[in-house]
Amino acid sequence: MKTVLEFLAELKENNNKEWFDKNRDRYQENRQKMLFMTELFNAEIHKFDSDIPIVDPKECLFRIFRDVRFSNDKTPYKTNMGSFIAKGGRKSIWPGYYFHLEPGASFVGGGLYMPAADVLKAVRTEIGDNGDELYELLNRKNFKKFFPELYNDQLKTAPKSYPADHKHIDLLKYKSFAVGASLSDQLVSGPDFISYTVESFKELQLVNSYLSDAIHKWM
Repeated sequence: MKTVLEFLAELKENNNKEWFDKNRDRYQENRQKMLFMTELFNAEIHKFDSDIPIVDPKECLFRIFRDVRFSNDKTPYKTNMGSFIAKGGRKSIWPGYYFHLEPGASFVGGGLYMPAADVLKAVRTEIGDNGDELYELLNRKNFKKFFPELYNDQLKTAPKSYPADHKHIDLLKYKSFAVGASLSDQLVSGPDFISYTVESFKELQLVNSYLSDAIHKWM
């Protein structure tokens, strides 16, 4: 992974088509490393989460090419690489596991990030009925060691159909149910990257299972 970070750091300094074309072979080499790592993590996750099938790693890895049509930033390439491992790959509606490599900003995590309205409604319905379980899962000691809190993406007021004094109004306000843990470049490049990431994914499994069950139950 060290060479992946090195490539991305150079890409950040040379984010243009001319440089990228000259370094396309390097890009392909590092893309293959990300695909290999995605396949490895997929196999490890499948051992403890039966909801996650073995997925084509190409279906999990995000494209490096940016969509600049509606952006003021016209640089053509992302300066990170990431894979979302879930049933159906990166376009899935289901909760999954994510790892993201970016010099100085790498992280691992997962869950549901910006789910569609019907998915979000299903999760909120489950929280309305059984929020205690999710609260307990999010506050387990080992879980919080990796993921202290949910991604900060909340409504300012109570969602429609829920009273402001609902027991779990803080959980109901979330628009995403996603978590992340920062990784240093040293950890990503070192011998503990795989074991640390797999351990964090294991801690996430029960939360993902809760979210999956909610979708199955209410959609």
